[in-house]
Amino acid sequence: MEEDRSGERKGPFLHASHPRPVTRRQFLGQGFLTGAAMIAGPTLLGLLRTPEARAQAALDCGIGSALGNRIPIMVFDLGGGASIAGSNVLVRGAGGELDELTEGGYSKMGLPADLTPAADPGMVNLELGVPFHARSALLDGIKRRASATTLANVNGTLFAARSDNDTGNNPHNPMYGLYGAGRDGRIVTLIGTSSSESGGRSISPPSMVVPAVRPTKVSQPSDATGLVDTGKLIELMDSDDAAAVMLAAQNISDRKMGAITEQALVEELIQCSFRETTHLVANFSSPSDFDPRLDPVIQGIFPEGLDDRSEFRKTASVMKLVANDLAGAGTVEFGGYDYHDSTRASGERKDRIAGEAIGAVLEYAARRQPTPTPIVVYLMSDGSVASDGTLDNSPDGGGKGIWKGDNSSTAGTLMLVYDPDGRPEVDPAKAGQIGHYKPNGSVDTDSSIIANEVELLAQAAVLNYVALHDDVGSFDRYVDHRLGSNLDPLIGFAPLLRFQS
Repeated sequence: MEEDRSGERKGPFLHASHPRPVTRRQFLGQGFLTGAAMIAGPTLLGLLRTPEARAQAALDCGIGSALGNRIPIMVFDLGGGASIAGSNVLVRGAGGELDELTEGGYSKMGLPADLTPAADPGMVNLELGVPFHARSALLDGIKRRASATTLANVNGTLFAARSDNDTGNNPHNPMYGLYGAGRDGRIVTLIGTSSSESGGRSISPPSMVVPAVRPTKVSQPSDATGLVDTGKLIELMDSDDAAAVMLAAQNISDRKMGAITEQALVEELIQCSFRETTHLVANFSSPSDFDPRLDPVIQGIFPEGLDDRSEFRKTASVMKLVANDLAGAGTVEFGGYDYHDSTRASGERKDRIAGEAIGAVLEYAARRQPTPTPIVVYLMSDGSVASDGTLDNSPDGGGKGIWKGDNSSTAGTLMLVYDPDGRPEVDPAKAGQIGHYKPNGSVDTDSSIIANEVELLAQAAVLNYVALHDDVGSFDRYVDHRLGSNLDPLIGFAPLLRFQS
């Protein structure tokens, strides 16, 4: 409440077209609450509480209460216009078959005639469920880090959709929508390897953005370990005592709250801010809990260590937090995917690195201790590239078409899902692809509502995430979307078994 200069009391500030906030999530969404608030601090250690009291405080505020109900998800943002569809993930035409492109269409997508599915069915690889080209550098990278057992429990869907070339202005990133759909973390909601509003290169759809949960930058192990910073408190006493001191601070503040006449909900929110900080100190006081370099599973996936490649440091730091529910969702940005330098070799090397990062995420979810976890990987890029048919016959070029320039018409995004309970099911009518490509290798922009509008593509990514949870009926509440009333044509996945009623 506030008073104007005449002394007249006014109501709280509210956003137009928004209801009065009644939950902590709604306060966050409207920007009324951005973090913990300190009202008063104790001076006596005699105010310490018991562990049971700390646990009850966390329970009363619902701290961590919904975790595990939404699948961990990571977004890979390949900056520059990577080739995802065509010579990495094979594409389908209007008839739903993998051999419907013309020779010229495959050539534009970087595949010479003798390496197409039409010429050689052996060029189709189904180890991940969704069809990859057998000589895909992206697939090769995935297989370098993920075991065959892990890949047997993966499936995917390709979204035939164009986006603008080589620009960060595509509203590609669905991270805020994933938060709106219920994905959260025990320590932080969203993280990203860039300090941008989306956490990556491409922007987030403005309709999804929630300023209060802007991604925290995590691009290296020290960023991950720095998420728990309790200052001198932990240095002076053990974590149990430090947590109890914070509870004592809350108790003193409780007495001060008796003099405040604002509505009871605001009082509860302030109290919960203390309890969240208390929960943080009591449960996550050791930076080693967050350090991917000390994780034996990550050491097994990256036996060479994380020092040589920034891409792997980024990936390990983000996947450690996301797969363990410490962060809700994470974006990993890789640069340099504008690789049309009159070779094919440089693009193959970059794609292989991206594949290794994705394979590491899938394998980490499969080896996670104490139990494996499902995980979703969403791969996107700003636009794509095309070849004029000239071949790179160098060892790294593999006799494939040289990338000659940007071409948004060959673009697409990919969602991969790992489930320890078995390979996820995709809609057999769509066969792992939403929309389709023309015989000339271009996205058919009439094949779906998302094919020519990136913001709708991001909405469809959230829709498919929700579908994995058998919760499509609630999608309208999660996302302010423009996908229409019939969502079925845009859903590629069946619900995971654990979510089926």
